[in-house]
Amino acid sequence: MKNRTGRKFKHGTLIPDAHDLLLAMGSGILLFLSFPKFGNGALAWIFLAPLFYALRDKTPGQGMILGLIAGLTAHIGIMYWITLVVVNYGYLPYPVGIAAMLLLSGYLSLYTSLFAAAVVYFQRRELPFWLTAPVIWAVLEYARSHLLTGFPWENLGYSQYQYLPVIQVADITGVYGVSFLIVLVNALVFEAVKRRDNKKVLTAAVAAATGVMLVVCGYGWYRLDDTARSGSAALPLNVRMVQGNIDQSVKWHPQYQRETIATYTALSNAPAASRPGLIVWPETAYPAFFQDANDMHREVAGVAKGNGAWMLFGSPAYERRGPEMVLFNSAFLLAPAGTVAGRYDKVHLVPYGEYVPLRRFFPFVNKLVAGIGDFGTGPGYHPLTMGTQRLGVLICYEGIFPEAARDYKREGADFLVNITNDAWFGRSSAPYQHLSMTVFRAVENRLDVVRAANTGISALISADGSIGVRMDLFQSGWHDVLVKFYNKRTFYSLWGDFFVYLCMVALILMSVNIAIRRKKHDRRDQ
Repeated sequence: MKNRTGRKFKHGTLIPDAHDLLLAMGSGILLFLSFPKFGNGALAWIFLAPLFYALRDKTPGQGMILGLIAGLTAHIGIMYWITLVVVNYGYLPYPVGIAAMLLLSGYLSLYTSLFAAAVVYFQRRELPFWLTAPVIWAVLEYARSHLLTGFPWENLGYSQYQYLPVIQVADITGVYGVSFLIVLVNALVFEAVKRRDNKKVLTAAVAAATGVMLVVCGYGWYRLDDTARSGSAALPLNVRMVQGNIDQSVKWHPQYQRETIATYTALSNAPAASRPGLIVWPETAYPAFFQDANDMHREVAGVAKGNGAWMLFGSPAYERRGPEMVLFNSAFLLAPAGTVAGRYDKVHLVPYGEYVPLRRFFPFVNKLVAGIGDFGTGPGYHPLTMGTQRLGVLICYEGIFPEAARDYKREGADFLVNITNDAWFGRSSAPYQHLSMTVFRAVENRLDVVRAANTGISALISADGSIGVRMDLFQSGWHDVLVKFYNKRTFYSLWGDFFVYLCMVALILMSVNIAIRRKKHDRRDQ
């Protein structure tokens, strides 16, 4: 069997021709342009069309190559900022930074490659790809989000963070359901275009795509209205988000510690019409160990006392365990009296940033943050108690993991606080991408999310996913926002990724169906 060029790999896998490779790259470009800051989520609804066209009459081996090309193209565009982090803060040469970015992009592209191969495999066995494609995508996206500590950065569904009626279904399915929906519509649209000469098929495909969108958006509009009306009777909490905009290059320099504290103190004490009930500083806003009682410690405690407010801020912490000292990336909660009311230690650490996985296999890899050894992990996602309210803390990277926010909701958190330091990313697309993912934690659990970032983007994300007050990149300032409380639990917060488990079952059943049909076919041939 030969393709249009007639060429083969050494092991017999057919090489797609240049036209198909360009189509795969086109899908990759459209996927990249579906995410902020360079693109628009509307493109996600058509991004698979070029790849689907390229996959016609292909073998699974060819599908793997085309999927790999599409994935590489997309992820190089999405993850280019990895190079900037490695070079600017890892102090490594550009070739090493580019290699690190390509390595990560290549790993993420394996899932796109497997997706394309699986679509071809099922299609060649006469299962409609509009049925199989969304199931395969959802299962592979879930695998990517959990294998090797998980890396769900900009899963497909996150591209829709600005389209509120579409994303409300995440309170049932999580972000994976939105990804499923996008791939389903892509497949139906492609089916309509491919079979446009067959009016019956064309009409059915268009009607199916339209019907699915109407159902999802109808549910979305209902939930938007319901969320607007379902805030509890409790008075909203006035929260002051503080964005210090501290330069990362001097953040940990002892000479600038006082200046950093003075900046945050001045912003926290700024006069306003009403006093804040809670003041939030970003991740590691305190540039030393707060647990060490000294003048800086007392100055920060004085901010809480002076405002009569609760106060949450990031600071490194440590524990002595015999001869060793274990470091933590922590958040401290101060009571209005200035005393420590609680501490949260980060649970989900950044690989190669806060710890080095597989160190014995990669002993040459240095971390990209200052620290003594790997950071320790906290005991779990347990809310901090603040008077009559309970808040869940997500430090930086933890905001992209649905499980963390869901655990907080199940333990009775009344709202979430995401403290982060995105100064590492400069003016790249990463801070915008990071914000887009945090939106889903609000929708999935129907909780307001207060986001305080050192250099931005600080924002209030309401329980319906809408972004209210926000402070843009590299601005120093503060904003008072009103946090509302919602008592209802969502299907997602109760049952988690049940939707993905259904997709896994569907994938198994489709595979069993193929095996049974093959066995029957073999019997007939005997």
